Amino acid sequence: MPIEVAAEITIALQNGRPVVALETTLVSHGLPWPHNLETALRMADAVRSEDAVPAVIGVLDGTLRVGLTQPELARFAKEQGFAKCSLRELPLVMANGGNGATTVAATVEVATRVGIGWMASGGIGGVHQGVEQSDDVSADLDAIRRSRVVVVCSGAKIILNLPRTMERLETLGIPVLGWQTEQMPGFYTAETGLPVAPVWDEGTLQRWLSAWAELGFGSGVVLAAQPPANLALSGAEVARLVAEARASVPEAERSGKAATPALLAAMARLSEGRTVELNRELIVANAGLAARLARRCGIARSARG
Repeated sequence: MPIEVAAEITIALQNGRPVVALETTLVSHGLPWPHNLETALRMADAVRSEDAVPAVIGVLDGTLRVGLTQPELARFAKEQGFAKCSLRELPLVMANGGNGATTVAATVEVATRVGIGWMASGGIGGVHQGVEQSDDVSADLDAIRRSRVVVVCSGAKIILNLPRTMERLETLGIPVLGWQTEQMPGFYTAETGLPVAPVWDEGTLQRWLSAWAELGFGSGVVLAAQPPANLALSGAEVARLVAEARASVPEAERSGKAATPALLAAMARLSEGRTVELNRELIVANAGLAARLARRCGIARSARG
């Protein structure tokens, strides 16, 4: 996979400075203009404020780029037609000289290949509702299993089947740690009732990551952080919004790649923009947390050959 890495990131990796990978799907598909660009820039600033280097990943004009500039990010935010790129779409978009925004799956794969050990996101993908009929499971999970990346997120997106997602993470052998929490956050809510292994401080996390690296089991790690307490919704409120969103979205848009953006957009409308504000703030908070933990607890991870 040909990858163009920005000089700043190459130098940072060579010198052992912390680098945090950031996806671009949230810019092109996850948030409306101008919130998408503003949030992407705030994420990068949050990483830099912790003396780490942001590595925003995406495809521009057929080139897979690690380390996008502000003008390049503006293209992801403003221009139409950027493909949503999970792993199978990457070579197609690149071969056609196109533009593509990377999902969590594509971002952790690229991060692993260039030697970046940390990523920040809002929420990972997982097992979709109705999986018994559709077998619809996000590629994020398998990609994290193959990666060498700590993914800092606010759990899995709340529109998913969260108990099934946790079961799939366990089956794949992906550790799920709760940063200062004993339950898996549900993106917009801290209340899911799904237990995770809590990690209360940086020293404990560093020891845990060291042990995991020494064992060499060869998977990434999900580090789940609660959404900002001043904006987080209750579990009951989120359940109501999800049900109303599913009822309002056409059946054809409730599965496949269209499901996540369609349902989250419906929730934004039904909540009068509260979920958009929360989404923006939790993404920025996760970026800053990932950078701080990468700086203080970072474990050297070599790029995949």
